[in-house]
Amino acid sequence: MEVFAANGVHVLKDVSDRFTPTPAISHAILSHNSNGGKSRSDGVVITPSHNPPGDGGFKYNGPNGGPADSTVTRWLEKRANSLLANGLDGVKRIPYERAINSDHIGDYDFVARYVGDLASILDMDVIRSSDIRIGADALGGASLDYWTAIADHYNVNLTVVNPEIDPTFRFIPLDWDEKIRMDCSSPYVMSALVNERSHYDIATGNDADADRHGIVTGKAGLLNPNHYLTVAVDYLIKHRNNWPAQAAIGKTLVTTRLIDRLVQSAGRTVVNVPVGFKWFVPYFEDESIVFGGEESAGASFVRRDGRTWTTDKDGIVMALLAAEITAATGDSPNVYYDNLTREFGKPHYARQDAIATREDKQILSKMTGDSIRETTLAGEPITEKLSRTKGNDLPIGGVYVGTESAWFTARPSGTEDVFKIYAESFQSETHLEQVIAEAQEIVGESLKER
Repeated sequence: MEVFAANGVHVLKDVSDRFTPTPAISHAILSHNSNGGKSRSDGVVITPSHNPPGDGGFKYNGPNGGPADSTVTRWLEKRANSLLANGLDGVKRIPYERAINSDHIGDYDFVARYVGDLASILDMDVIRSSDIRIGADALGGASLDYWTAIADHYNVNLTVVNPEIDPTFRFIPLDWDEKIRMDCSSPYVMSALVNERSHYDIATGNDADADRHGIVTGKAGLLNPNHYLTVAVDYLIKHRNNWPAQAAIGKTLVTTRLIDRLVQSAGRTVVNVPVGFKWFVPYFEDESIVFGGEESAGASFVRRDGRTWTTDKDGIVMALLAAEITAATGDSPNVYYDNLTREFGKPHYARQDAIATREDKQILSKMTGDSIRETTLAGEPITEKLSRTKGNDLPIGGVYVGTESAWFTARPSGTEDVFKIYAESFQSETHLEQVIAEAQEIVGESLKER
């Protein structure tokens, strides 16, 4: 704020200085830029997201409302590092009190604008009339005030499970490695809410900036993100009658192929993109997709009339959708998922990390399908070897290998010296283990030959 005001940049902050989640920023950007005025807005979020509290980051959302693409983030990184290396020489800055009282800083009621618009994307009436018990855990993050406002505005039976906000997040159950993470897809982090699940018909969690979701049901506990995304897609296809029939369903390539099966059965098309929600942004912009989701518990979808809602992940909307599904169908999402697997097959899915040098990671990121000489995978003929997505020709940043009933993707980690293997089998857990073992061998052999 001190730097923005000093440089004459007009900024809108929350009217009550409340924390503001990523989806509310995306929603506000799109709302402002759809008014046809001369000025165009963008946004900044400072957040650790689902990472440890000390790993906070600077997140930039452009005028399209979505996460910045690689060209923009590389420029920002280069510029920021250059300024830091020069001791911030030349950076204009004024005291905070002077900044917020300047003509450059204005107020905006992010909570009221976002919460008041939720009925355009969700059936809040069916949630309210069902009186299902909803438990919402912000995990100490920016969605806290939004959940309180949702309960008040729509008069739904919603309890804010943990009303505490603390920048240390010391009340969060430790993750698998005994680190604090606000990861709402982790069974360790969500254990406190899972233990309280009998008090609610549906319970939800969000990460620090509320762009991710975690769904807890009474019988299943914390749902696997792939399972819930599958349920969400099927339900929305069947209950959003005003969505354009020609619009596609978007998913990352490493998200379960069960979605492909049910979407194609419904007569719609699937758009597969590389890992990263940024790849969905142009599709949401031109309204050629009505849903975009990734296996890391991030997704968003369009309004009930087919217009774009946000171009970034929205964990609040995805959490409320679980309540709508439960209220409208009478089934919890885990029961809904089991019914889908009986119709389309039961997938077995896993993600594993394997140690890799930086050189290995560079090689893997540039690997092509032609690099793989094998013709079979876990006893089946290989039908696909891809380094770019089909249809839209986007770089996978690794390789995808598919058969009739299984697939794997191998790609380097962006933060650690490992490569990640995502794999799925529609046969069995044993077959999945075979797929993963052979995937490691295939990638290992390809790296040795380089």
